[in-house]
Amino acid sequence: MAGETNDDIKAMSFEQALAALERIVDDLEKGDVPLDQSIRIYERGEALKSHCDRLLKAAEDKVEKIRLSRDGKPVGTEPLDAE
Repeated sequence: MAGETNDDIKAMSFEQALAALERIVDDLEKGDVPLDQSIRIYERGEALKSHCDRLLKAAEDKVEKIRLSRDGKPVGTEPLDAE
């Protein structure tokens, strides 16, 4: 069942997934959610977190740093150092 309810996550933007994750955290912190529902929404939160992590990694992979000439002018880009 959790897989069925989490299929929509793949289509979410980072902002949408983060907002959904924040709502889940708020609901769990209130503590007025039945245990079985808490487990389901916790699992959804884990799926949202994983999705956010993947999107952030993809964004980091696209980031480039600007190379500067000796006089400080941009001369091109190179991949971000992967450390």
